[in-house]
Amino acid sequence: MRPRVLFGIAGIILFTSVVMLHFSKSISSYVDFEQAAATPGDQVHVIGTWDSSQPALFSTETMTFSFYMTDESGNTRRVTYPRPKPNNFEQADQIVVIGQMRGDTFISRDMLVKCPSKYNDSSHPELSQLQ
Repeated sequence: MRPRVLFGIAGIILFTSVVMLHFSKSISSYVDFEQAAATPGDQVHVIGTWDSSQPALFSTETMTFSFYMTDESGNTRRVTYPRPKPNNFEQADQIVVIGQMRGDTFISRDMLVKCPSKYNDSSHPELSQLQ
């Protein structure tokens, strides 16, 4: 084979390897708070529900929203989020926080709020009357 072809193939293999290495590091896994605490510094997803019996506050000094969340394993932890409270926070069926544990607090860099579907019969009784 020609040297150009060999260098081209080696370049493609090297580029693909670098892309796959960076991609694998950017993927975070779904864990509970205990597993997140066991892997400090790693970006993880934690699925849970808002613990409405605990305070949920927005600090104008630090510009962070903090609340308590119970994960799917039943562990409750304080979560801080560097933005205001999402509009549909109280109606959420499920919350996914993305970030990392620091001590007993989960520092969330992003939050996904999953609300009940507007097409779900139980959330809109008038839809069941149409059937």
